[in-house]
Amino acid sequence: MAKLAWYGMKSARAFAYRQFRGERARALFAGIAAHSVLPLEKPLSSAIGLVFVAVAHSLGWPMVRGGAQKISDALAACLNSLGGEIRTGVRVSSLPKADLVMCDITPRQFLALAGDALPRGYRKSLERYRYGPGVFKLDWALDGPIPWRASECALAATVHVGGGFDEIAEWEAHFTGRPFLILVQPSLFDTTRAPQGKHTAWAYCHVPHGSPADYSDAIEEQVERFAPGFRRLILARSVLSPAALERHNGNLVGGDISGGAMDLRQFFLRPTGRLYRTPIRGVYLCSSSTPPGGGVHGMCGYNASRCALAAEH
Repeated sequence: MAKLAWYGMKSARAFAYRQFRGERARALFAGIAAHSVLPLEKPLSSAIGLVFVAVAHSLGWPMVRGGAQKISDALAACLNSLGGEIRTGVRVSSLPKADLVMCDITPRQFLALAGDALPRGYRKSLERYRYGPGVFKLDWALDGPIPWRASECALAATVHVGGGFDEIAEWEAHFTGRPFLILVQPSLFDTTRAPQGKHTAWAYCHVPHGSPADYSDAIEEQVERFAPGFRRLILARSVLSPAALERHNGNLVGGDISGGAMDLRQFFLRPTGRLYRTPIRGVYLCSSSTPPGGGVHGMCGYNASRCALAAEH
């Protein structure tokens, strides 16, 4: 773990150019490290890359047959089997009166719920919490598989679409040049995702926080660059801008899917030094705005629950 921390504290650029001689290897690491949603010159940008590449080597990057909704369905079924109750269709405008409240929300929503019940110092800390870049996402219905120029891409559910290290780094730092894409083509491996003979895929790029710009053409041009004929296969598309993502889920502030910037200042102590605890007895934060941050891992809720159990018992 100490060795991982030593390398993880470095920037992705420093790590890639020290550890790899070939441009292909450096470009590969750039794409993986870009999941950090940090400029690749920033400290800690290599940490996510190292974890992701280790998981890819040991386990692969799995996806859920039938779609990610199946994860929520399984969690709901588990809760119901234990006697829990799930209520939907209700807008929560204040903290519920209960012995224990777990808040799966970011600091902005928590400030709106808790209001004057929070001490001034804690409230100011939450107000200083910073959100990171947004994402712009396209979903496609396709008349066939993506015709990648590199045949290996047809063997991967997740494809990082970009040029060399410098091209990817330029987009992640300044959002200029050609967009770096994280693209998923699930129907190649999961027949439940599309009718027979058809396919689905989606891709997103990081964009400035809350950007109103339309990146649809830039995204599709980038795919076409590496898969000539891709655009001719598009039967329909769904477009999700940062604003649309936030309307769908208020936690995605400005299109930020990580629950807040994951830079050095907010990587370890998020959203404040209290982590999951709040000044209100029995009220805890358990969203991706707490450690270890965004991702489909459930560790924020797990850690918050253990913290609450230890404090309440």
